[in-house]
Amino acid sequence: MNVSAFIIHLARAEKRGEHVRAFMQRLPVKAEILDAVDAQNLTPSDAAVVYSRKPLHFPPYPFELRITEIACFLSHRKAWQAIVDGGLDAGLIIEDDVDIDDAAFAVQLKLAMSALQPADYIRFPRWSRGEAGPEIARSEDISIIQPKLPGLGMQMQLVGREAAIALLAATAKFDRPVDTTLQMRWLHAVRVLSARPITIREIDFDLGGTVVQGKKTLSDKLKREVLRPYYRVLLFLYSKIRG
Repeated sequence: MNVSAFIIHLARAEKRGEHVRAFMQRLPVKAEILDAVDAQNLTPSDAAVVYSRKPLHFPPYPFELRITEIACFLSHRKAWQAIVDGGLDAGLIIEDDVDIDDAAFAVQLKLAMSALQPADYIRFPRWSRGEAGPEIARSEDISIIQPKLPGLGMQMQLVGREAAIALLAATAKFDRPVDTTLQMRWLHAVRVLSARPITIREIDFDLGGTVVQGKKTLSDKLKREVLRPYYRVLLFLYSKIRG
């Protein structure tokens, strides 16, 4: 299988760059750095081309996206496009604040690559909570499951070529963050799977903290505390209805 890893990295995050360059040498597949879309260089007019403030899908997302969330979505679309343009069978997409348990991850990735179908998207989540579903593949204590509702987070994913094509087509215009868009399986012809056990971790605090800018007001925090669980319930119920 022709697979490459793409590490999404913001060039100005120099401390993360040191980690990324060392991390590339430890991955069990060839890897390259993919320049992230920088929110500081993203103008409102640029954002308006791809981001819709009006709801495009049900259930409606209750928050307006921050410019950093738009840039994150565009960075992942850039990675999907790199899979297609590179003629790859699949791409391993990794955010630059991720680390792995080397031996365990290598075995898990081998199982994921053997189970992957062209239209599959296999998550390597940082936690297992909230995901449950049937097993698709197993090797000893390592498994690939098909969650009824995929979890949030975009730390690492193995994306098949047809999945990348389908996701690009479905997200030419978007109205919510990339991870919850992936949860809406009725929008794209992609089978979203998840790897077990957990073999990755975020080390953003070791790398100088988050690069996301902007502080939330108290009213914004309260609004999110109320509306976030409401949205999640709606999404779960609608996901069951849509199968």
